[in-house]
Amino acid sequence: MPRLVATDLDGTLVRSDGTVSDYTREVLAELDRRDVPVVFVTGRPLRWAEEVFSYVGRHGLAIVSNGALVWDVARKAVHLERPIEPALGLESARLLRAAVPGTTYAVEDLAGITLEPAFLERHPVPDGARRAPLEELFERPALKLLARHEELAPQEFWDVAENALTGRLVITWSSSTSLLEISGPGVTKATTLELLCDRLGIAAAEVIAFGDMPNDLPMLTWAGTSYAMADAHPSVTAAAGQVAPGHDEDGVARVLAGVFRL
Repeated sequence: MPRLVATDLDGTLVRSDGTVSDYTREVLAELDRRDVPVVFVTGRPLRWAEEVFSYVGRHGLAIVSNGALVWDVARKAVHLERPIEPALGLESARLLRAAVPGTTYAVEDLAGITLEPAFLERHPVPDGARRAPLEELFERPALKLLARHEELAPQEFWDVAENALTGRLVITWSSSTSLLEISGPGVTKATTLELLCDRLGIAAAEVIAFGDMPNDLPMLTWAGTSYAMADAHPSVTAAAGQVAPGHDEDGVARVLAGVFRL
């Protein structure tokens, strides 16, 4: 039996309407009663991840911002932070903008999101969110640098960015729009999950993981057992060992119910 469950949220555990079903809630609660940790591993910033923390169980840890932050849910405190240092973030942003004119940026940290004036956010921006040139926004270490382009397709934008930054930072994406999610050197869902599992004495072979988008690829290839959702991005389906029913069909919960014989 797996000793730890790692699951993405959007497009994976959470339904299209933003809810977690009663069935999924009960499966997660039963795993918690059996002392099997369920770790939410999401690209969401903390302010969005908090919406589903009531389902995380007694172990009380969640990996957010694609691995940049491990949040102690029970204590409402930082457990581990893996940020981007300002100098490296600004250098990388300049290189990407030179390679792809028209790129705009936003910065995520524990305080929330700050944005360049031209950055077009698709989600509601918190009241009072600051807008200013990137040099003014990147005054302290950041959990995530967001880069958006209004003309390039997501895959094309990612490919150009990878070539421009040549490994300086980790670049991924999980949106249907051309929004790149940029993390510190070596920071992925997988590397942070590995750090957490090391502290718990759990090996990769003992982890079962679920995901649906390219930002889940490192985690799915690291875990001993991995599932792509039925409606996952093609690259995720190709990389994962198995396929779960779609997120609107409670796919994660149904697989877990079978694996753990619930």
